[in-house]
Amino acid sequence: MNSQPTVEPVSFSQQFGTSWNAFWFLPADGRPLAVIRILTAVLGLVLWSSYAADLQRWFGPDGVVSPEVMATWRRAYGVSLFDAATTAASLWAVYGLGFAAFASLLVGLGTPIAAPLAAVLWVSILHRGPMLIGPADDVLAILLWCLVIGRSGDHLSLDARLRRARGTTPPGPSVRNRLALSLLGVHASGITIAAVLAQLKGDIWWDGTAAWWLLSGREHTPASLMAAMAASDYLTNLLTHAITLFEIAFAAGVWVAGLRGSLVALGIVAWPLIGWLSGDLAWGCGMATLGLAWAPETVCRWSGSAGGKSLVAGPG
Repeated sequence: MNSQPTVEPVSFSQQFGTSWNAFWFLPADGRPLAVIRILTAVLGLVLWSSYAADLQRWFGPDGVVSPEVMATWRRAYGVSLFDAATTAASLWAVYGLGFAAFASLLVGLGTPIAAPLAAVLWVSILHRGPMLIGPADDVLAILLWCLVIGRSGDHLSLDARLRRARGTTPPGPSVRNRLALSLLGVHASGITIAAVLAQLKGDIWWDGTAAWWLLSGREHTPASLMAAMAASDYLTNLLTHAITLFEIAFAAGVWVAGLRGSLVALGIVAWPLIGWLSGDLAWGCGMATLGLAWAPETVCRWSGSAGGKSLVAGPG
């Protein structure tokens, strides 16, 4: 009688270690990152355009943000390509280069060059006017640098079309893509945790009036919504606590495989709404884009992927 080999039980630490290594280093398909690239480029073009009207007034030779003013705000390690733009013409030239970089990123043309160029130019304009930075600006910077790490131009891009025209073999899954998606996912969860902690320090989030104060501070708030909230404390409390509960669920739930799909789908709607309520729609759209890094296989199939259980193969 042949004896059966003994199977050693796998410990929790071994299971966690295997899952954690897969989270960072399991090669990932580039199609999901291509979707994030397109949305990031759209957000980048919107935010970059917001500087156009006041570009010379802020950063021109006689602008409000002079080198002396900038020095009092900028950190010691801050550098900017805009520092070399000392004339109106050179300022517009550098600014126009930013438009070209974001447009190239959008269509996926020369992506290995467009991605780092867009990231450097975005950081440059933030360092040129550090007092103008908002939450959406920081989120866009995270998105751009993660796109530099990953191969976001391998799919849904002109680069891919040109590669097919040359008969080049399509690229396969890459560790770079996994690193980019995992970093995006960690930042999405981390920023959400920070938002929750900041809210829990304020009394208005505990007593349920935060939604009212957020809306009342906006310049253009629908009168019907304000009237409805004024007539019903329950509606105000519901909106306030729904925001906090969603953020808590998102921050923790995306680490649980069975909850990711629902939370990412909810986040596509919830994050822009939260951004709109707080007066920063761009930040909400950026958070929704970050959250896509956690999307499960349904998004992979929608974007043309051959498969994959999750864009970010997190523990659990």
